[in-house]
Amino acid sequence: MSPRKAQVTLPRLLHSSVFRALFYSSTKGALPTMSGAIGCRVWRMSSAAASRSPAARKTARVVVATAGRHAFSTTPRQRIMEMSGFTENQMAVRDAVSAVCSRFPNTYWQERDQSEQDPKEFHAALAKDGWLGIALPESLGGAGLGISEATMMMQTIAESGAGMAGAQAIHANVYATQPLAKFGTKEQLESTIPNIISGKWRTCFGVTEPNTGLDTLRLRTVAKKQDDGSYSVTGQKIWITCAQVARKMMLLARTTPLEEAEKPSAGLSLFCIDLDRDAGGLDMRRIKKMGGRAVDANEVFFDGYRIPADALIGAENQGFKIILHGMNAERCLLAGEALGLGYAALARAAEYARERIVFQRPIGANQGVAHPLADAYMRLEAAKLATYHAARLYDSSSSSSSTSSSNNSSREEDRSVRQDAVGVAANSAKYLAAEAAFAACERAVMTHGGMGYAVEYDVERWLRECLVPRIAPVSREMILNYIGERVLRLPRSY
Repeated sequence: MSPRKAQVTLPRLLHSSVFRALFYSSTKGALPTMSGAIGCRVWRMSSAAASRSPAARKTARVVVATAGRHAFSTTPRQRIMEMSGFTENQMAVRDAVSAVCSRFPNTYWQERDQSEQDPKEFHAALAKDGWLGIALPESLGGAGLGISEATMMMQTIAESGAGMAGAQAIHANVYATQPLAKFGTKEQLESTIPNIISGKWRTCFGVTEPNTGLDTLRLRTVAKKQDDGSYSVTGQKIWITCAQVARKMMLLARTTPLEEAEKPSAGLSLFCIDLDRDAGGLDMRRIKKMGGRAVDANEVFFDGYRIPADALIGAENQGFKIILHGMNAERCLLAGEALGLGYAALARAAEYARERIVFQRPIGANQGVAHPLADAYMRLEAAKLATYHAARLYDSSSSSSSTSSSNNSSREEDRSVRQDAVGVAANSAKYLAAEAAFAACERAVMTHGGMGYAVEYDVERWLRECLVPRIAPVSREMILNYIGERVLRLPRSY
């Protein structure tokens, strides 16, 4: 039976780019009302909002489903995650993003995975409602919310059945733009951010290299300054997600030779560059992947590729410090995506275990099936707490202070939150969520038995995809090294 939906008209803009203040309550079988006690804020943005034109002030219509709507599947599925403890904004984000995701059934993602086609319709749907600017300043058309809300968005997307493919199609727009939002010039912000929020431009993150891996300080891509102030870029990047469809790249390159730099972290610069396929010196090669195949991953080659002087973000040779503002945010987002995969797989497994009858009883009645699923649930719940704790620390720390000061955010910096504490929390969350997701996805496949190998049940796709957060952007082993050194003060092992 198709879900019953109600259309609710949102009030006029209270800020330049955010539709606010829809309060509703949902009881079983009842339509949402404007006077309910839940007090969730559902909001919508548009590219017109950034211009503050009269057209931006028209009311919008948003579909809000009644209780019992199955947002996460084409078949009924129980929401198993414990929802208490989340903020009003996080719950509003989850409800509204779920409504968008419900328009893209699991068959959509199965087809995109098999054909390796970009989910452009999904990207466009999120852009239309302003979700690509969730953590960007309101003054530029964003929502002015934090990584806590963005993490909830990414979890909801992955949990909807979209998996890592759906999440990876947009998450660079959230974390890769953080350094630009904090350190970009007025001209850079006004020319780039609104186009990313509207979905007109897509972006990618150009850091990883084949010969350096996690040893970022020794990357070899060089941006050599020319007499006219421009730069000539030569080098290679690898595992660059969405480069085939991106207009912009946040590129980290060496502007001072390593042997001449004061220290290894100096001499790197960050650029916001155009990916001009018609210009000389740029070549991209798509990598065939195990999972998340709807979203491209690439090798990108630069050979004297010219970029203008105004592509530089912040000060020259300070790129490594600047890029750190995106790394902890990325770990929080990826942890949320892993949680989404895990909860989706576990819910599907529990549903199958209730319905699959063998020897005249549901297989879920067997402790050999039930106990591993219960264990997977508790692991996910623990990882969820770590994930949103890390996101909260990030939002309350000075990592987000420069953005908060420019976006009219009500969030205040908590000076008691140390930056190293944010790093420990973000890395721990990524590790725990990735491990919990893998356990849930693996157990989901095994619960399905032979059917777990079938594409139509989705769990095989999620198992392939859940390896990503275990590997990227930093491996499990390197996180353990980090915690051992930074927290336990053990000798460095590498």
